[in-house]
Amino acid sequence: MSGYVNSSPKFFRLVRRSMAAFAAFALLLAAFVRAPLQEAADPGRVPNPVKSAWFLLWIQELVSYTNLLVYPAFLLLIAFLLLPRIPCGAFPENAEWSLRAQRPVKFFVLAAFLLIVILTAVAAFFRGENWEFVLPI
Repeated sequence: MSGYVNSSPKFFRLVRRSMAAFAAFALLLAAFVRAPLQEAADPGRVPNPVKSAWFLLWIQELVSYTNLLVYPAFLLLIAFLLLPRIPCGAFPENAEWSLRAQRPVKFFVLAAFLLIVILTAVAAFFRGENWEFVLPI
């Protein structure tokens, strides 16, 4: 194992303290800030538009164009599940932050992330009654 640098215990202490501070902050936030939940569902009064949870809005936006666009979403899910199995060349002898052989995978992940963020923003802020485009003013 020559050429490798041992990890520092100072770094992991800092990580542990940061995790504890974040957990304490999240618990305090949960204790004092109410969750932004909607009122109970009433079948006699359906809101227009009905939007899904924020993390599924991009799929709702895709499916609003055509039902067939759900298949690329499934393919994207499968691609992300297989992402750790994608071969990216030989491992370098020394540690490197950004391997040149991993650039296509990084570009794919970044492009998918940006597409999901854009679709989520469009569905969250630019959709009005009957799923029509509206300006968020």
